[in-house]
Amino acid sequence: MKKRLPTSRLTISRVLMRARRTIRNDQLILAILAIAVGALSAGAIILFREAIALVQGVFYGTTSPRLVEHVMTLPWWWVLAAPTAGGLLVGLLFRFVIRRRRPSNVADVIAANAFRSGRMSLRRGLKTALVDAVSIGVGASVGREGPAVHLGAALGGWLAKTLRLTRMLARTVMGCGVAAAVAASFNAPIAGALFANEVVIGSYGLSSFAPIVLASVVGTMASRAYFGDYPAFIIAQHPGVSLGEIPAFLVLGVLSAVAAIAFIRGTAALQDGVGRLPGPVWLRPMAGGLLVGAIALAVPQVLGLGYGVTDDAMRGALPLAVLAAAFLGKLLATILSIGFGFAGGVFSPSLVIGAMLGGAYGTVVTQLVPGLSSGADSYTIVGMGAVAAAVLGAPISTTLIIFEMTGDYAVTLAVMVAVVVSSVITKQVTGHSHFTFQLARRGIDLKAGFEAALLRGIRVRDVMDDVCVTVTEGVRLPEIRARLLQSRVGEVFVVRGDGTLLGTITLQDLSEMAFDADCDDLLTASDVARLHPPMLPVNADLGSALTAMRDAGEEHIAVVDSTDTGVLRGCVHERDVIAAYNRALVDSRREEHE
Repeated sequence: MKKRLPTSRLTISRVLMRARRTIRNDQLILAILAIAVGALSAGAIILFREAIALVQGVFYGTTSPRLVEHVMTLPWWWVLAAPTAGGLLVGLLFRFVIRRRRPSNVADVIAANAFRSGRMSLRRGLKTALVDAVSIGVGASVGREGPAVHLGAALGGWLAKTLRLTRMLARTVMGCGVAAAVAASFNAPIAGALFANEVVIGSYGLSSFAPIVLASVVGTMASRAYFGDYPAFIIAQHPGVSLGEIPAFLVLGVLSAVAAIAFIRGTAALQDGVGRLPGPVWLRPMAGGLLVGAIALAVPQVLGLGYGVTDDAMRGALPLAVLAAAFLGKLLATILSIGFGFAGGVFSPSLVIGAMLGGAYGTVVTQLVPGLSSGADSYTIVGMGAVAAAVLGAPISTTLIIFEMTGDYAVTLAVMVAVVVSSVITKQVTGHSHFTFQLARRGIDLKAGFEAALLRGIRVRDVMDDVCVTVTEGVRLPEIRARLLQSRVGEVFVVRGDGTLLGTITLQDLSEMAFDADCDDLLTASDVARLHPPMLPVNADLGSALTAMRDAGEEHIAVVDSTDTGVLRGCVHERDVIAAYNRALVDSRREEHE
């Protein structure tokens, strides 16, 4: 029986269909949707940033973005207790609100664009934003830009799903939500549009670029109306970068790549290690908060977003020892925060890590060759861009974000040089950005493309044959032969009394016993069955089904209700999987054409 849509969704869908008949121009409809998504995303980001400030005020007694200055006035036990108690709160939210083992992030947005046609759950997006706001507010070393991207994508994906848009339109609308969220968070409309295309959409198609730019502009206008029109960091005046400094910036690009590789691999390794720890999963963020608090006792700059300490580094207000300690401390605190399950992004931490690295390196260069150096603040900006670009895998949009956040054009050439070096080295060593590395660890291959997305979008339960020939484990050979003759696929499934799958029997499994009547009263189905056969749960996708068939070398796989219980529900045939894929491919092409 076909599931009926709610009345509200039916009404919206009818309005959209009538609008398309009247306007007869998808680009105009996309422009209208882009304005709506841009405004919604910007409003959501404003609320999200205010929620972070509220949580920070509760845990630290200040809503100032310069948290480090206030933390230095707090007693040691407060600095230790705030992230620890906050970690417990985050764990409880995971346990009772989100009910998932891991937080959602930008990697999930990329996967939704690639494999779910840009459709996302708004409810999950709002719940994730709540946990993100708490994680950042309690001082975990995570960023707000990743959560902003996820929230904007969830709003765009929800609208696309509500309006039942085609795959191409849905992906564009989700990209509009991402662009508006990035623009509203950074006050960077150009970077917002390019980030959505470069990282999430993965291309710069002309049909999608215009509405994404429009959404980015709307998001920026709303953010400026609320927060004001000024760059995220105030840059002091400094001399322009000279050509003689290019070798120094090349070296900084190499150092930035080392930091990015350590961040990407260190985070993944810790996540694997923490995943093997005994005890409740929801207690892990509390342990991570305790460790971050311990680091903050010595290096308070590691807490929270870190924009205040980055601003100090750009003004040259931090000595070399503090810059070096903040670099190592922030790198370790971020790995611990993400590894132990705090929710949040990686862009802000990578900016701080890069700023501390660049500032320390620039201080040394300035001391060695004061007449040639353009100042440590220039190296701070370059380090920010080089580390962030390598971590995100987004060299173009990161370069523009740095420019729009600082308003400093003079150092852009140096940023471009270091970004290219760090991005190329990181890509060669790891083969991934932080996001694609996270997806690869989940077994998701973005290179598989649209065809793999079609297979992932169809479930085994939709194509399985629920009428298959079965025998119980005590059945004798004569009946097994008779049942094999009844089977269209030449295979019978052996089940226990409770319906769980024991094994399978084919004519080849019987071997010489297939025609030897002397064994009829000696052997039962359990004696001749091939035990532990391959099986698929009913909610598996067709991609998993084809993989299982290829690995097992079989054309027919048993389908069970779940791999834990193993109750037989039917079987799936390779021919049906291929037929379902072909139908989905034809329908998709027809939908795009229409």
